[in-house]
Amino acid sequence: MSGDRWRDTFEAEQQRLWQSLWAHTGDADLASDAVAEAFAQGLRRGDAVRDPAAWVWRSAFRIANGLLAQRRHRRAHDALVDARSDPMVAASDDLVLLLDMLGRLSERDREVIVLALVGGFDAREIGARLGIGAGAVRVRLHRARKRVQGQWIDEPAIQRDEGSAS
Repeated sequence: MSGDRWRDTFEAEQQRLWQSLWAHTGDADLASDAVAEAFAQGLRRGDAVRDPAAWVWRSAFRIANGLLAQRRHRRAHDALVDARSDPMVAASDDLVLLLDMLGRLSERDREVIVLALVGGFDAREIGARLGIGAGAVRVRLHRARKRVQGQWIDEPAIQRDEGSAS
């Protein structure tokens, strides 16, 4: 019974869902992967899903966003590897490590950290640029700094020592 519901949903939604994801991500392969994975997960859930169409749309967009985040992180990591090997960049190992940690943060955390540390803006100015209150900026900044600090502390000491020796 559940297989028929999912087949009907696939036939009714797949093309429009794929086109929407392609427009959202700009990547046909990523859109295909997200659609396939969403339907596979839905099929495994079977009759536990009350509204397969709504569920598959939500799931496909979540999957696509996760794949986009992985791709951004991978690109940031590759850029850091390139920075280490490029004599024109001459970034210190501590800076490369910090940039790597920033790359692990969510976009929301990274944007407040960068606006504060690189842009030199205070909470009110950051809030004006992001369309949120200064209090919310202070909370996000505090949490983002804790995450970066936690990552810095969690890095193996030997890796930090090796990096500063060069």
